[in-house]
Amino acid sequence: MYQKLFSEFILNNGVTVRNRLAVAPLTLFSSNPDGSINKAEEIFLDKRAAGIGLYILGATLVQADGQSFPGQPRAISEVDLPSLQRRADILKAHGAKAILQIHHAGVLAEPSLTGVPATGPSAADGVRELSGAEVQELVDAFARATELAIRSGHDGVEIHGANNYVIQQFYSARTNRRTDEWGGSLENRMRLALAVTDAVCAVRRKLNRTDFIIGYRLSPEEPDENGITMTETLALTDELCKRPLQYLHVSQRDFDHAARRGEGAGQPRLKLIHEKIAGRTALIGVGGLVTGEQLEAALAGGNAEFAAVGKSIMMNPGLGDRLLAGERDSIETEIDPAREDHYFMPDPLWAMCGQAMSWLPPVKGRPRQKLDE
Repeated sequence: MYQKLFSEFILNNGVTVRNRLAVAPLTLFSSNPDGSINKAEEIFLDKRAAGIGLYILGATLVQADGQSFPGQPRAISEVDLPSLQRRADILKAHGAKAILQIHHAGVLAEPSLTGVPATGPSAADGVRELSGAEVQELVDAFARATELAIRSGHDGVEIHGANNYVIQQFYSARTNRRTDEWGGSLENRMRLALAVTDAVCAVRRKLNRTDFIIGYRLSPEEPDENGITMTETLALTDELCKRPLQYLHVSQRDFDHAARRGEGAGQPRLKLIHEKIAGRTALIGVGGLVTGEQLEAALAGGNAEFAAVGKSIMMNPGLGDRLLAGERDSIETEIDPAREDHYFMPDPLWAMCGQAMSWLPPVKGRPRQKLDE
């Protein structure tokens, strides 16, 4: 059962991943205020890592001024190493590859958490424009976080270039109105994404860790008139694939979402990106995949090498082992609010789930809000 899902995959750096099931980076809202791990977070990870190929740990902060939500983990300094190592150890003890997503919120940083105004590519209400020197400091912060990830035993990092955070802000003409080398033309707006990628790859070379996995997550489109279209995304894809990356990861609500505008409009986004990759690296697809049948069908379509779960792993602790054992009838498709202790969620995350927003699992008996992607 689920032969594609549970087949091995060899990445382009020779690393073997035991199966094609990935956990998408989840925002847990649950680390301690200083970003350190606590018992509730440990339990959440421990109950979900079994049977997973790639487990991507969510939005881990690279600079203190880039924090966007409470309870955010950190990879900023030596102080963060023990908690980083603990998270990696939990995942690796179950045989999963531990991938650390590295993140800065840019204009979406929350001043009530950081104590300073948000910064980004261009000035806006309450947002200060980064100087050229500060942009380079941001690049250096992603590199430093990568070194901390390697030293703490992670198997890889995922550069967070999606979900309207700082790297995407620089690429989008909607949010980047700069006139220096970091803005203006498509090439200049792409510069931060490529500079961060090159800096992360340089750390791997410096530490002689050819087995270290590097991925990049992107959001393929923005709905705004001046926002990113598939034309820009395919151009970025091509440039990223010239770097020694092991995978790209497409963030979207539905796995089969069709492109709205630009090159290939009307065709599935993953198909367009997969064709542009042309075998140079692996592609992770995500979006609404809950059951084993859905995951197997997604991979059978041929537009992604890995299928990722977010809501499904939140609703189903032990999902990987349950799917491997063929326990199709045990897979839940909505949270039962009367069974809180069944889900092993930290209290802040459980409270967020109760709001029934579309980026969280559906809750039995509660209408869902909708988000546009």
